[in-house]
Amino acid sequence: MAEIIQRDGTWAFDGSTIRITPGLHRCVPLFRQTYGEISVPLEAVSDVVYEPERKRGRLRMRLREGADPLLQATGGRLPDPADPYRLAVDADRGGVAEYVAEEIRHALLLDRIPKEPTTAYLLPGPPVPVSVRCSDGTVSFDGAQVRIDWADTSDRVKRATGPRIIALGDLVQVEWLPNSGYEDGFLRFVTPETVFSKLPPERDPHTLDLWGSVRRDLLTALVATAVTARLPHPSTRTGAAYDGRDRRRTVVPGQADHHDALLRRLRELGELHRDGVLTDEEFAMTKAAVLRGFS
Repeated sequence: MAEIIQRDGTWAFDGSTIRITPGLHRCVPLFRQTYGEISVPLEAVSDVVYEPERKRGRLRMRLREGADPLLQATGGRLPDPADPYRLAVDADRGGVAEYVAEEIRHALLLDRIPKEPTTAYLLPGPPVPVSVRCSDGTVSFDGAQVRIDWADTSDRVKRATGPRIIALGDLVQVEWLPNSGYEDGFLRFVTPETVFSKLPPERDPHTLDLWGSVRRDLLTALVATAVTARLPHPSTRTGAAYDGRDRRRTVVPGQADHHDALLRRLRELGELHRDGVLTDEEFAMTKAAVLRGFS
């Protein structure tokens, strides 16, 4: 057993699995504590390095592309302190950190673990059901459908449309960008009807606009990861887009499905305008945004 215990967490390697446990210190980010313990199978690992620095070094694990739904959902955009595959190491424990890294690298060589992308997720992602309250509302996922309940501070167009429920089978992908404190983030659920739509997050009824507490909004990555883990693996979707009938059908902009999706979106906006939900100005602006997104 190779193990290192630090304030930020613990890494323990038993020869086949790296068990990563977050620390209990108050400096450990809420996201890291909430995500909990992660068991990484050796076959999911590409490399492990120890990066020494003057005061505190860093253990860093690199996973094979496509192995982890968390990395797939977040696209490497998690802040460093919230990244479970980085561990801050006190300078006087650098020797232990290097030993742990060497043991894992040695096992990778002995087991001849390839570095090529995987064709299936090797980590499960967070369990369901999972629910997170953020600045734009509450998003929940039970393994079969996503539900969004808007906050009182959400755009009135979103609130007027009521709770948004999206079946897992109707999802193409999930897009996530964290709220940095300087720029807003978003959590977008892409369906065949909205795959070409580029509405701004604050007006898109399939998107949560992340503009409030960075600490709290970061938890939306839990939902993004849980959904991503249950969607088809990226290796099965390469070069393919989706419509409501054939989920591996190639879509070329300008074909019938593209045109149908545009008409459906415009029809939805027209109904909101007729019902008085959208003013003339809001309808014109939103319609222009949709047309730009489909062009």
